[in-house]
Amino acid sequence: MAKDTFFQKKTTLNTGGKLIDLNIPKVMGIINVTPDSFFAGSRKPNTSDAVFMAEKMLNEGAAFLDIGAYSSRPGAADISPQEETDRLLPVIEAVVKQFPEAVLSVDTFRATVAETAIKAGARIINDISGGGLDAEMFETVARLQVPYILMHMKGTPQNMAEKAHYEDVFTEVFDYFAEKVYRLKELHVHDIILDPGFGFAKTPAQSFELLQQLKGFELLKLPVLAGISRKGMIYKTLGGTAETALNGTTVLNTMALMNGANMLRVHDVKEAVEAVKLFNAYNSTAKY
Repeated sequence: MAKDTFFQKKTTLNTGGKLIDLNIPKVMGIINVTPDSFFAGSRKPNTSDAVFMAEKMLNEGAAFLDIGAYSSRPGAADISPQEETDRLLPVIEAVVKQFPEAVLSVDTFRATVAETAIKAGARIINDISGGGLDAEMFETVARLQVPYILMHMKGTPQNMAEKAHYEDVFTEVFDYFAEKVYRLKELHVHDIILDPGFGFAKTPAQSFELLQQLKGFELLKLPVLAGISRKGMIYKTLGGTAETALNGTTVLNTMALMNGANMLRVHDVKEAVEAVKLFNAYNSTAKY
């Protein structure tokens, strides 16, 4: 083993035998199989519309597609695991059939839904609750041996807006990650991605503080995902709505890249891929 490699940040993911290198940041496209996600442009409740969006995002350079069937916007209605599965499965099966090389992520906090999606062809589990809303999630991830996106959130989508209280938001999120990463590694989960959960039980000011301190998570030696796309931290700061927040998204995605993000989870793949290309060009010529 080369000197110091034990302490280096992990930058590869094993997605069903396909190794993905995150030294060059990658883009994850969002497809919501829901009627009520916060950004209307991401809502693709019909399978044919979702497959069309998947094709568009893959052509634009998405390395991953994140498919979710449970709206996690603040105050969203709760739905049953069966309804979530019924929305999700036809889309995953159709996308896998049409694009067998695509790397799909399933956006769910429910272990049974996650396992069903993985068996249908998804390769990554993206859990907004970091295992907090389903006690079986960590064991399920360990048994399936798939990459796991560990996000920070307090409470549930229905009440998280009331829980945005912190003495020190970075320290509390860091400690949350450290404890959960320890548990996951005890279960021999090898591929963990950290997501600070911008906007999830966090005010815009708290989200900006996390963005500013994103490099601090490198102490955990794991890849970091930034999910900033069209969120309230943008449009509440600028005025407007999620629909008018694309330019602001690109600005903050660029800041996230400069602060160490390895993955960008976005509604608008083309613009995010361009941000990554320009960021890489800048890095390749920088002398200092």
